[in-house]
Amino acid sequence: MALSQKLVVPALLIAAAIGGAMVSNVANNEARAQTGSATKNPTWAPGGKRERLTPDNCVFAFIDHQTGLMNLVGDTPTVEYKNYVVGLAKLAKIYNIPSVITTSAENGPNGPKLPEVVALLPNAPYIKRNGQINAWEDPAFVDAIKKTGRTKIVMSGITTDVCVAFAALSALDAGFEVYVVTDASGSMSEQTQLASIMRMQDAGAIIGTWFALSCEMLYDWRNPQGAETAQLFVEHFPAYAEIYHSHQSAAGQSKSK
Repeated sequence: MALSQKLVVPALLIAAAIGGAMVSNVANNEARAQTGSATKNPTWAPGGKRERLTPDNCVFAFIDHQTGLMNLVGDTPTVEYKNYVVGLAKLAKIYNIPSVITTSAENGPNGPKLPEVVALLPNAPYIKRNGQINAWEDPAFVDAIKKTGRTKIVMSGITTDVCVAFAALSALDAGFEVYVVTDASGSMSEQTQLASIMRMQDAGAIIGTWFALSCEMLYDWRNPQGAETAQLFVEHFPAYAEIYHSHQSAAGQSKSK
């Protein structure tokens, strides 16, 4: 099993069981205020000090998800990896989260940005770096991040040990908070991926997964984005799709009796 699968599957099974049971109530609760994202400086516990991520306090950075560099991803099967990256871009679109896209030497073998990501986020600043390996060394990239006014950066990219790690370490050093989406970041091997995660975590980065981040953005199935989030999971997690469809079928049979 790939490292990304090991990180995601346990959370998927738990959240799917809970979310599948609750999502049928979403339509009746769309008038409810967004307890998960509208609260100012929300913490994990009432009156706590650990602020959690919300669509209102973070910016997404998509670093070097390029068609050529996709060939370097060896820790996760290509189809599965791309599925997570596109899912992350859809998550940004659902919540209108500010995003910054950057590429490295895309006119060469690295290739252009994944077209699906660009299509999903047409208004995101698109920074084409000419030579800098570290995106943080490009003033245009840093400026685009700073213009959002947000200090929490959700990073993902190829490769995890270079393009993501260098930018993450630099952003941390500059005083930003960094959350690394590991399953939307690809490395040449599982060993490389693990070493990269350990290095960034030791420096203070928060390590997480696409599915966990999606649930953190939603936080409560009764929020307006509940239905869209459920559909997002159906499209990008086959196991969740089967649980969801089973629940929908059971609900339909119950109503027909």
